Amino acid sequence: MRLNLILVLSIFVCLTFSLAEDQRRPLTRGRRRGVGPKRARKQTYNAVLQQGKMPEGNGQDGSIFIESYKNTKEPKPNYDVTPGKTEHCVFRGITMFDTMVWSPKPCVTCLCSSGEVVCDQIKCPVLRCQLKFQPFGECCPICIDPVLDVPEYSGDSPVPNNPIKLDTEISQRQTDRKERQKKEGEERIRKNDAERKLRKKQKKEEAERKRKSKEEKAAREKEDEQRRLQEEEEEKVAAEERRRRMKEQQRVEEERARRLEMEQREMLRALEEASERAQEVGERLRGDEATEEEEVVLLRGDVFQMPPAQPTAAPGPPPLPPLQKPSEAGEEEPELGEEEPEHTEMVTTMLPPGCSISDVIITCENAKLTNIPPLSIPELKSLSLQGNEIKTIPAGAFNGIPNLEWIDLGKNKILSSGIDPQAFKGLKFLSRLYLDGNLLEQIPSELPSTLQELKINENNLKEIEENSFEGLSSLVTLEMEGNLLSEGNVNPQAFKPLKELTYLRLSRNYFRTIPQGLPASLQELYLENNRIEEISETAFNDTTNINVVVLQHNKLDESRIAPLAWINQRNLESIDLSHNNFYLVPSFLPKSLVHLVLAGNQIERIPGYVFAHMEPGLEYLYLSYNKLDGEGIEPESFFGTFSTMTELCLDHNELTAVPIGVNEMTALHFLRLNSNKIRHINEDAICDPLNDNDSHLVALRLENNFIDSRKIPPTAFSCVRSYSSVVLKPQRIK
Repeated sequence: MRLNLILVLSIFVCLTFSLAEDQRRPLTRGRRRGVGPKRARKQTYNAVLQQGKMPEGNGQDGSIFIESYKNTKEPKPNYDVTPGKTEHCVFRGITMFDTMVWSPKPCVTCLCSSGEVVCDQIKCPVLRCQLKFQPFGECCPICIDPVLDVPEYSGDSPVPNNPIKLDTEISQRQTDRKERQKKEGEERIRKNDAERKLRKKQKKEEAERKRKSKEEKAAREKEDEQRRLQEEEEEKVAAEERRRRMKEQQRVEEERARRLEMEQREMLRALEEASERAQEVGERLRGDEATEEEEVVLLRGDVFQMPPAQPTAAPGPPPLPPLQKPSEAGEEEPELGEEEPEHTEMVTTMLPPGCSISDVIITCENAKLTNIPPLSIPELKSLSLQGNEIKTIPAGAFNGIPNLEWIDLGKNKILSSGIDPQAFKGLKFLSRLYLDGNLLEQIPSELPSTLQELKINENNLKEIEENSFEGLSSLVTLEMEGNLLSEGNVNPQAFKPLKELTYLRLSRNYFRTIPQGLPASLQELYLENNRIEEISETAFNDTTNINVVVLQHNKLDESRIAPLAWINQRNLESIDLSHNNFYLVPSFLPKSLVHLVLAGNQIERIPGYVFAHMEPGLEYLYLSYNKLDGEGIEPESFFGTFSTMTELCLDHNELTAVPIGVNEMTALHFLRLNSNKIRHINEDAICDPLNDNDSHLVALRLENNFIDSRKIPPTAFSCVRSYSSVVLKPQRIK
């Protein structure tokens, strides 16, 4: 026990001598008891910058010690220091940048100022006590027993006189610091727990999303598989039907060929009999030198009778070599002085291989013909030469068949340079001409004025000149799909001669705007699969009779349609704008609109009153395959269609409920809401319970949603004519 007491007293004596040595050092002005190294460094640094004192002495490391830089104004630190500046300091072999502060040893703070190292050592106050103690981490000791005197302090803040109170204050501060650290630790623990819970929740949600995604993918794959199987079944049925039709057609063709062969045999027999009769008549005339009246023999359409007045010369050479000629006896030349016998010479023509004749129609499809066959059948009305290798149409190609009304020359290799200007001029009754699938670069010239239908699809048309349709005032239908046409190579005056044109197809070309100069008689315009980006105000100014406009698969959006482009049209009833770039149902639609197709866009909203100006009102609206959700349809979106809407398609969207206003459509017959995200069907969502009129809905589709059929109110489908017409299955897995 005594040994322990002696050891404690020795420690106190050593501490007393140490404090006595420190008391010999002068106190620094403004230094207060318990000031930490960080605050001391800041005060010293501020004092140097504010007072601008020069250093008084150098340290062992080349640093300069100053008395104090407590009141020096501290500038904002600049961390964007470029290596290589001259304002840096070197301390113990380490480069310090300007304004950098560091502590090389306890209770010493250094500053790099304009290339010099300025250091400040903390001065401890003189303590008037017997027992002193230096806390861990502090530079100056403190009293642990009552003091007789209070050291002098220079500063603005008051210094407590009671050491016990000071110790209590220090203990309180330490306790407060521990409490604060404890609270901060608890707060960090709470934050960590919250973050952990949040991460756990996010992982759970992510797993749920993945599960739902897998389920939806599986449902889609199942639906696609069912659709594929159904399509395969339909394809099998269609293939079986095609085979049956082909067999039936083959049987009919064989029957026709047999009948034609029998007819040809009958004709040959008739020719032989006629030749024998003519021979007998000639012999009787030569033997009896008597004349008889001309015997008229009626033949079929492919056998021609030569004029009796000119027995040796026909009006024109037969197009093909004669199949059968009269016997040599009937062709004997009369002797000199004898009167030439009067008789009838008859010629028949054989059709090329691969051709068939039926009534007034000749079909030579895929017969590998390289030229138009020379035919002489005045009664012929229709000629089909589709799928051959014909390259030219010479003048007089149709001289033997002048009464043709329809010619099909599709899928050949006809060039514009290979058509003679006079090739079609002699056809006074031609009304239909098909030139699809050839190599034409311009419209053939000198076409008959009687032409009513002209098809030049799938060619290489590069230009429509002003006089391309000159003289075709009777043309009603014009098709030029799949060519190289654009607004730059179509003359605005080209359509001017087409006074009767009502049907125009310009699909699969390169138009960016509506072609100019369209005739006033036009009723149907098809411009799908072009590059149309805008519709100007003057696009339909001259086409006051336009009734149908098809613009699907273009690059239109709601901002590129001029407000006055078609709103005042009185006959425009059908517009197809599917597969464009619309995000909204476009405004300023025609007042007369009845049929509107907007499927396959990116429509997210139907603005209010967008259909309100239509008279009498919209009847068919197709918005399938868009992005409509619960917020995209306003209560006024369908205003103006409640008494006229007949068919409404909103399938394949993102709707979460039946849109507002559907139950007010009293004329609605077909409603498609399948493939959405609908979960509940309210009692009055589709049928208005206050409406006592007869049921009007004929078909209602709600499959591929999230509907629980057990939760559907009993009167939800009261306006549907038959419950069997409500499609609810399958639903998606929840």
